Amino acid sequence: MLMSLLVVGSVGIDTIETPFGRVENVLGGSATYIAAAASFFVTPVRLVAVVGDDFKREHIDFLESRDIDLEGLQIVKNGKTFRWGGRYRYDLNARDSLFTELNVFEHFNPIIPEAYRKSTYVCLGNIDPVLQRRVLEQIEKPRLVIGDTMDFWIKRKNAELNETLKLMDVLVINEAEARLLTNEPNLVKAARMIIHIGPKIVVIKKGEHGALLVTERTIFSAPAYPLEIINDPTGAGDAFAGGFIGWIAKSDDLSDDNIKRAVIYGSTLASFCVERFSLDRLKDLTHLEIHDRFREFRELSKFDEEVVVQ
Repeated sequence: MLMSLLVVGSVGIDTIETPFGRVENVLGGSATYIAAAASFFVTPVRLVAVVGDDFKREHIDFLESRDIDLEGLQIVKNGKTFRWGGRYRYDLNARDSLFTELNVFEHFNPIIPEAYRKSTYVCLGNIDPVLQRRVLEQIEKPRLVIGDTMDFWIKRKNAELNETLKLMDVLVINEAEARLLTNEPNLVKAARMIIHIGPKIVVIKKGEHGALLVTERTIFSAPAYPLEIINDPTGAGDAFAGGFIGWIAKSDDLSDDNIKRAVIYGSTLASFCVERFSLDRLKDLTHLEIHDRFREFRELSKFDEEVVVQ
C-alpha cells in the first residue's frame, strides 16, 4: 500500500549571514525543508503553502525535481512571498533576525485539496497553532500527525497551542522551546509533561548535541554527527523533521525500534543540510550518501560490552 505524506507550513525567501558566508534571496521556509528532506524516502510529498507571484521559477523547478506535489501551493497574484533575514553568531547556536516580512503568509489560509485529504501521514511546520488545527479538521483519519512549534506561538498563543497539541501524535521541538513550553529545565521531565498534554512521542532537538526521543516506554538519546564543515544551520530542524517523518512514511512502522531509526534518519538529513547554505546540499544529495551516513551514525553509538569480573 502506498503511504502518502502531507506537509503544511511556510515557503519563503531567505537572506542568511554566517561567519562563513552570506547569501541573498535563497529558498527557505519550514515546509520547504521538511518536504525536500522527506522526499528522499517517500514520493510524492504533498505540499500546502502560499507564495507570491514573485516566487522564482527555479524554486518551483527544484521542488518539482524532488517529486513534490504542488497542487496545494497557493500562488497569490500581485503578492510578495514571505521573506526572512538572519545573522548567525560565531558558534552558530545563536542568531539575530534582521527582518521578517510576512507578506502573503500573513493571511495564509491552508486549504487542503480534495486529493490530499486522505493523507496517511501529516507533518505540520511551525505555523500558528490555530492554522495547524484548521488543517487537521480537513484531514480524514491520518495514521500519524507530527507537528512543530516555536517560541513565538508558545508565548503568544499558549492556550491555542495546548489545544492543538492534543491532536498531535508527535511533537518535534528544540530544547529551549521544550523548557519554555513546560517551565521545566530538565528535558526528560519536560518531555513527560508534553506527553501528558497529548503527543505520544516527543523529540527534542539539541543541535550539536544530538536529539532526545521520549515516549511512554522509551528514552533514546541520539548523537550528533561530528561535522568538520558547517556553513548554515538554517532549516536543520525542519530537515530533521522531514527525514524523521519521511522514514516513518516509507517504512509504515510505528514500533519503538523504528521510531529510533527515524530519529537517526532525521539527524542524518539535518547533518547534510548544514553543510551548505539554504537547500543547496539537498540538491545533489544521493541515497547512497544518506545510507552511508546512517551507518556512520549507528557506529557512533555502538560499543562492545566489557565483562567485569569481581
